Amino acid sequence: MLYAASTWVLPALLAITLHEAAHGYAAMYLGDSTAKERGRVSLNPFRHVDLVGTFILPAILILSKGPLVFGWAKPVPVDFGRLRNPRRDMVWVAAAGPAVNLFIALLSARLICVVSELPLGTVDWAFDTLKNSLFLNVILLVFNLIPLPPLDGGRIAVGLLPIGAARRLARLEKYGMFLIIGILIGLPWLGYLIDVPIRPFAWVVLPVVDAVITAIAFLAGLI
Repeated sequence: MLYAASTWVLPALLAITLHEAAHGYAAMYLGDSTAKERGRVSLNPFRHVDLVGTFILPAILILSKGPLVFGWAKPVPVDFGRLRNPRRDMVWVAAAGPAVNLFIALLSARLICVVSELPLGTVDWAFDTLKNSLFLNVILLVFNLIPLPPLDGGRIAVGLLPIGAARRLARLEKYGMFLIIGILIGLPWLGYLIDVPIRPFAWVVLPVVDAVITAIAFLAGLI
């Protein structure tokens, strides 16, 4: 158990920390220093973790055999009104997090190719850690690009859609996380009660994750 945990902790901390820090750096570069003023433009993971989303909910899901990778970090504060071009720059700020996860996934896949060159006693641990990093970062990439606020994909959609549609979608932000939790946890629980398998995470998200991992593995020379 300790070995397995050690191969997940480092990839999880890097994925969460760099994802959130990327939002802060992008916002700062585009004119909004809110995240910097609140100490969130940082590579310190403890500035980004959320008690419920990073620790409590994943633990509950593990115990209930739910979608183990579901959770969230503390959102980086962004004042879109302070951006130089709020509607356009909102897209770049939102895309920065998933872009970092894509980069880490590509780097992890590439490093798997050379892991055999490490000292013999560290090869297995490095391989498992990099494999978990690849999987976790692709999960975060795909999940965060779901076009529903407050996820990054929802913010990107709000910035790209025509004004009328963007405003209607933006109104969902206050309810978005409840909808996501309801779909990923509530529907499987309901399916369990009525003895009908309902697994939206496995049916919708995981096939996309598998396709992205395959593409990254191909680009990195793993297949």
